[in-house]
Amino acid sequence: MSGLMMGMLLAALDQTIVTTALTRISHDFHRPDLYSWVVTSYLLTSTVTTPLYGKISDLFGRKRIFQFAIVVFLIGSALSGLSQNMYQLIIFRGVQGLGAGGLMSLAMSIVGDVIPPSDRGRYQGYFGAVFGFASVIGPLIGGFLVDEASWRWVFYVNLPIGAVALVVINRVLKLDHNPRKAKIDFSGPCSSSVASV
Repeated sequence: MSGLMMGMLLAALDQTIVTTALTRISHDFHRPDLYSWVVTSYLLTSTVTTPLYGKISDLFGRKRIFQFAIVVFLIGSALSGLSQNMYQLIIFRGVQGLGAGGLMSLAMSIVGDVIPPSDRGRYQGYFGAVFGFASVIGPLIGGFLVDEASWRWVFYVNLPIGAVALVVINRVLKLDHNPRKAKIDFSGPCSSSVASV
């Protein structure tokens, strides 16, 4: 559970920690007109990929796909921190969102796989507490990093948390995988993302 909660903390924390840095980022890149796209690209890709992760994990196993989602999220975080202009940041935030879609949905799916129904409410409460914790601590950490270091650290801070989550999940999480036949609808998410834009 600790590994799953750290994975979910990555996605939840990123939604709150970045908002405190957006003004500084748009000022540094001299593109306040693209301010909202930094958030929109992340939310769009995470929303579109969330249902896909569920189907793909039915085919290839939840643990493996959850780890893949963490790696994609961390790559997006590192690239976002290295961004040299607003367009790069928007694209790399989209990459982050591709991973975040799996972090949230698969953590809850894995709870359903390993926890008996009578105890699921308690564990879902723990995950709710992670979101509450992220909503409080995220803006504080974001403001501190922007003032004392650089806005780039609001993305780099994800790297150690994600690395620990990967190690814990790899060593501790044991899941039986029974492959299921699943048809993946790629056209639905693609059309919905185009319609959203």
